[in-house]
Amino acid sequence: MSAAVQDGRMPLTDHLRDLRRRLVRCLLAIGLVFAGLFPFAQQLYHLVSEPLRRYLPEGASMIATSVTSPFLAPFKLTMMCALFMAMPVLLHQAWGFIAPGMYRQERRIALPLLLSSIVLFYAGMAFAFFLVFPMMFGFFASVTPDGVAMMTDISLYLDFIMALFLAFGLAFEIPVATFIIVWAGLTDVATLRRSRPYVVVGCFVVGMILTPPDVFSQTLLAVPMWLLFEVGLVACGSLRRFDLAR
Repeated sequence: MSAAVQDGRMPLTDHLRDLRRRLVRCLLAIGLVFAGLFPFAQQLYHLVSEPLRRYLPEGASMIATSVTSPFLAPFKLTMMCALFMAMPVLLHQAWGFIAPGMYRQERRIALPLLLSSIVLFYAGMAFAFFLVFPMMFGFFASVTPDGVAMMTDISLYLDFIMALFLAFGLAFEIPVATFIIVWAGLTDVATLRRSRPYVVVGCFVVGMILTPPDVFSQTLLAVPMWLLFEVGLVACGSLRRFDLAR
């Protein structure tokens, strides 16, 4: 790496070339992972659909209402899995692009934040898959009216769970978001602590919007969001301790 790159004085054209090179690497990483996963696309969908299938009535199954759904639904799922599995490469490329323009003090924070954000996003998805989905689909199965066959379309199911994966993944980013707004000087920890009642109400409102219309599912999202907000406040205490505040 040249001295100009190291001290952040890379010309604009070099920035653009570096960005293009890193984008190509990201696409190649996603493509390679996708190529390795695609032969197992059906098995992946079978795994992801298991939280619903376990609650289907005896003799019932998921259905495909579109001619292309048996192919496109596993294809879309495999693409999303490839994106998530290639995330370490994507983060490495993103860090390599922005790091030369950052001060040393900022680098001490930025890299841990990047790593924490992806770990928390994965944690949110795991929380949804292993805890929320079984309870939620069990509830849906229990309230199915008599005489109604519970047979879910595979494409609609995939869209539904992907939306929930995204919702829970983003919700688990609250500690990082809290840390960033305090670090950037947009507010302070004392103000956030005084706003705790409003944050709790906001968590339940978000849970009501993003989850199915039952109190249990809403609480499963709202309570972790509130607890993660408290974790963010604790993390903000390290700013002064390590002299990282702006």
